[in-house]
Amino acid sequence: MFAVIKTGGKQYRVAANDELTVERTGGEIGDIIEFAEVLMVGVGADATIGAPFVQGALVTAEVVEHGRARKVIAFKKRRRQNSKRTRGHRQHQTVIRIAEILTEGKKPSKKAAAKPETKAAPAAGTLFNAPQGAGDDLTVIKGIGPKAAEQLNEQGITTFAQIAAFTDADIAKIDEAMPFSAAQIEDWREQAKALAENN
Repeated sequence: MFAVIKTGGKQYRVAANDELTVERTGGEIGDIIEFAEVLMVGVGADATIGAPFVQGALVTAEVVEHGRARKVIAFKKRRRQNSKRTRGHRQHQTVIRIAEILTEGKKPSKKAAAKPETKAAPAAGTLFNAPQGAGDDLTVIKGIGPKAAEQLNEQGITTFAQIAAFTDADIAKIDEAMPFSAAQIEDWREQAKALAENN
């Protein structure tokens, strides 16, 4: 028997013991999670199609691992405007293994992990220790908008001097952990050197 579930705005056809990669879900590795948005369940002529979801149907899965997809680079350039912008993004993902496909309101054999009330980012320390004192307005650097500045501040990056002093290893660490490309960060470093000298 198979089912079609909806999670992360996408639909997946699943069967027991299938392993698949979906958008990031809650739960720790080894936890059992539940998917109540079941669009279809059954086989052939006996399949039940929901409107939009099948009443009493439930799919449970075990969290195998959390990770991130390969980085996607978006490059935008305006002809004859001396303007170009590079953005990187690595989508958070979860690998799950389908445990059970249940119908008619049946209860799962393994209890699902409690869902958090709010969706929070994974707990982790900051990449850098923020310098003492007031930080600089990082949006002065071309290519850093308010959202990017906020993300950098959250990781302890708050001043021009700090960015100007980035080593290649620092850039590689940011490239791995944040949605910015190495080329972007190198450009910020060069701009920050000039700004730090003028401060």
